[in-house]
Amino acid sequence: MGTHARPIQEACLVPARVLDRRLMINALGHPFWQLYLGRSLSPFFLTCAAYFILWIPEDPPSWVGALVKCLPVLCLAGFLRACASGHYSSLLQVALLFSAFGDGFLIWPETFLYGVAAFTEAQLLYVWAFGLTPLQPGLLLPIVLASLPFGGLLLLHLSPDKALPLTAYILALATMLWRGLARGGSAHWGALFFAISDAVLAYHTFIQPLPYSRLAVMATYYAAQFLISLSAFQSPRLKTS
Repeated sequence: MGTHARPIQEACLVPARVLDRRLMINALGHPFWQLYLGRSLSPFFLTCAAYFILWIPEDPPSWVGALVKCLPVLCLAGFLRACASGHYSSLLQVALLFSAFGDGFLIWPETFLYGVAAFTEAQLLYVWAFGLTPLQPGLLLPIVLASLPFGGLLLLHLSPDKALPLTAYILALATMLWRGLARGGSAHWGALFFAISDAVLAYHTFIQPLPYSRLAVMATYYAAQFLISLSAFQSPRLKTS
């Protein structure tokens, strides 16, 4: 048998949540392990489908709508709980839980700022998970050049009570984008989709309504959370230049 036989056998036979992170990464190429991950992700895909089929956002705010909106992200947290181990995965799980709280709070206008606070905490947890290695300071320039004009335009349309919380969130999101791009892999694309989703949401909500904005926001948002979750099974980029 090949040199990877033992890790593959262990990955298929031992409960995934107790596997060593490097063992999981080594076994990812094996079809049995890929099938296991695919089956474990099925609740996420099913709840995403349910959300878009029911199209809850067009209905008045309700607890049912909040639950349907939160379920895909909660399924991703459960997926990581079952299939990944280690400090990195734990941080992602907590970030997903804060994201789910944020999803629920944003449904009601009176709890909007609670949603902003929850998502700010989620972004900071993602920053903590992604780490500062490699630093990649060159990535900051395009992020700053994009964030400053958009943030300035957004502030012109915000009420005083929302200006400070959303400024803090923009800073957290921009930092998460920097660290996600630096980490590479699916975290790179997840961070980028997250920024796109929030930019479209902010523009639609505070500046000017956009056609099909809800579809664009939620599709990119769920894709972002999915891709960031997959980064628990990838090694970070080691390049430092």
